[in-house]
Amino acid sequence: MAATSATSATSFSIGSKISFGPKASQLLLPKPSVVRFNSQKPLATGSMNCESESSFLGKESYAALQNSSSPRSVKSTGRTQYHLNPQASYKVAILGAAGGIGQPLALLVKMSPLVSSLNLYDIANVKGVAADLSHCNTPAQVSDFTGPSELADCLKGVNVVVIPAGVPRKPGMTRDDLFNINASIVKTLVEAVADNCPEAFIHVISNPVNSTVPIAAEVLKQKGVYDPKKLFGVTTLDVVRANTFVAQKKNLRLIDVDVPVIGGHAGITILPLLSKTKPSVCFTDEEIHELTVRIQNAGTEVVEAKAGAGSATLSMAYAAARFVESSLRALDGDGDVYECAYVQSDVADLPFFASRIKLGKKGVEALISSDLQGLTEYEQKAVEALKAELKSSIEKGVGFAQKQSVAAA
Repeated sequence: MAATSATSATSFSIGSKISFGPKASQLLLPKPSVVRFNSQKPLATGSMNCESESSFLGKESYAALQNSSSPRSVKSTGRTQYHLNPQASYKVAILGAAGGIGQPLALLVKMSPLVSSLNLYDIANVKGVAADLSHCNTPAQVSDFTGPSELADCLKGVNVVVIPAGVPRKPGMTRDDLFNINASIVKTLVEAVADNCPEAFIHVISNPVNSTVPIAAEVLKQKGVYDPKKLFGVTTLDVVRANTFVAQKKNLRLIDVDVPVIGGHAGITILPLLSKTKPSVCFTDEEIHELTVRIQNAGTEVVEAKAGAGSATLSMAYAAARFVESSLRALDGDGDVYECAYVQSDVADLPFFASRIKLGKKGVEALISSDLQGLTEYEQKAVEALKAELKSSIEKGVGFAQKQSVAAA
């Protein structure tokens, strides 16, 4: 728990091209990403729009990170120079921070200007991860916690808990093969969350998510602190993949593409609603089938490509960091935060279902059920096909948690 980071930020920069105002000069930086700022009023009034083409960070957060960690001195052009001063005020804990997902996720969360404290927990090897991260000159203070005896301290006062802990998939391993190991891990960690930060947003990454989220819900119910608005299965990677694959297939700018993905987070339970793609795109039947199958099997694609050396850790960390940032923006009062997530739901006659949600200060503010209206025949059949498998996975998770509760009584 000794590793902490300096609070001052000096010369960390991302992005390559920043424009202040409609005719302002441009500050050129080395990376090929693009960020545009259009300030209508002095920043003291809080009015700034930002478009990011390269980051999971929210628009405002990206702008804040740029200005909080880049050098303050900018060559004067005779125009007023505006700088955001982010107020990092949220505490995030990553449980399983020394793992393949946990390490890159911790780095990405460390970059957020909204994070004041980043607590890293694992059963081993986390001290070095925290020491390494603490050298990054972004505002978040980094602390490490090792083993069950330090878990409670890790969780005190935390606003967002992210759980990537567990064993990864290996070649030939199904998500169900992971169940017995990861189910027990998630149960133990969520019990600690319930005891130490019951009001926190809980982001479950540990697979199989279709079952581990219901396990978490049952644990929280048994502890008397279950708030369905604050428990999320992180399915953002399915959306990230869908957006990427569609943009590649149709030669679109990634920043413009948004494909809602519903259902669950395994195999055929992952259903990209290609008919709802924004901007509106026409697909042939062959393209629809090809894209749907690739998005559903993208995890296996990575497992096989790594040939036994791991699973989809980097893209998962990226997607999880995006969902963390969205949660932090919602907690911070942003009223326009939408993501897809696997949550308690009534949109599809199943107790848990992934769909687009609106996030607010108290968690899930609304389920966007309109995405499930006006589906194509292909999508309607796919929804019906996934329900049986998803229902079985949910029941498996609930049954596990209830059996463990009886055994402990």
